[in-house]
Amino acid sequence: MQSFSGNINNAAAPLVGSGQGVDTLDEPVMDTIMRDLRSIWEKLRMVLIPRKDSKNVLRDWDLWGPLLLCLLLSLRLSLTAPESQVATVFTSIFVIIWGGAAIVTVNTKLLGGKLSIFQTICVLGYCIFPLVLASAVCLAISSIIVRGLIVAAAFGWSVVASMGFLNDVNLGNRKALAVYPMCLFYFIIGWMVLISRSVWELGSHTNQKNA
Repeated sequence: MQSFSGNINNAAAPLVGSGQGVDTLDEPVMDTIMRDLRSIWEKLRMVLIPRKDSKNVLRDWDLWGPLLLCLLLSLRLSLTAPESQVATVFTSIFVIIWGGAAIVTVNTKLLGGKLSIFQTICVLGYCIFPLVLASAVCLAISSIIVRGLIVAAAFGWSVVASMGFLNDVNLGNRKALAVYPMCLFYFIIGWMVLISRSVWELGSHTNQKNA
């Protein structure tokens, strides 16, 4: 099993194969899966707790992590959505995350960024992790004020984590033009988390419906 990853320092890196040059053709499937899971966990940990070597870890890009986070967020928000909107919410989150990441990436490329599309999507995708955690916490909180504070903190965390990697794209004075759509991208996701219902609101709605 080949891992869908590459090296963020090499814009021409192949889509198939490890960024660390590991040959996976003769590797047992379970070994490949476990190695990819360890790589995903390391990147998530670096997003939450940045260190001096954080950039080096995230430079070995992959799309499995962003796909997993997107799936988790879609499932979480559709879990408390009205019955008639479950499929719509699930699909909308997928479109917002992948479509938004693609737009932000293309904008960065047009401004002269030197990172490839997949490399930038990797960074943007992993940096939604704080918002995914916020959505899980908000599942048990009905107070809009508390939810707002949690989402605001997660939004800021995602933006700061992403901006740490914009230093590598060499945008110069045009950096603000790349930061704005990136902030808008995370703001929209954060807003979706904020307006989602908690389990308490869901239970109250169900009781009223049964009554």
